[in-house]
Amino acid sequence: MPIAEMILMELEDEAKRTQRVLERIPEDKLSWRPHPKSFSLGQLGMHIAGQGNLAEVACKDVHEIPVQLQQNPPEAKSRQEVLDTFAKGIANAKEALAKKNDAFLAATWTGQVNGQTILSVPRAGFLRMVMLNHIYHHRGQLSVYLRMLNVAVPSIYGPSADENPFAATAATGR
Repeated sequence: MPIAEMILMELEDEAKRTQRVLERIPEDKLSWRPHPKSFSLGQLGMHIAGQGNLAEVACKDVHEIPVQLQQNPPEAKSRQEVLDTFAKGIANAKEALAKKNDAFLAATWTGQVNGQTILSVPRAGFLRMVMLNHIYHHRGQLSVYLRMLNVAVPSIYGPSADENPFAATAATGR
């Protein structure tokens, strides 16, 4: 199976889980943050929502990473803005990676800050590390924010304290 196809399969599968978490973001808490050093709920939501746009970044040979954006990301104005940004980003990723071959994804991608290389890896490695794994980390962080706000945490890989997708199966035997 081609590398791009494997990455896109995982992205699509995980996007369903991520969307369930993003859908729980309470509209009236977008500026809430658990600690002064933490992203606000709206900033974290937008950071996660931009996941798919990283595929376009991976298609460049060298990318200058905007430090200011990392330190002070935009805050969502609504949950719908987060969901729309997420849907657009996932669509962008599918389009950007759909026709990429293994040789292209094995070629080196370089990330720089102020012209200084901070990361130089095969594109597929960048996609795994940043577009996928990095976002799973932040999705977990968002689920903790939800718990702290007494919002029901959805099932991600299995039951949460609020949602058990297997309960109906266990009760009916199906």
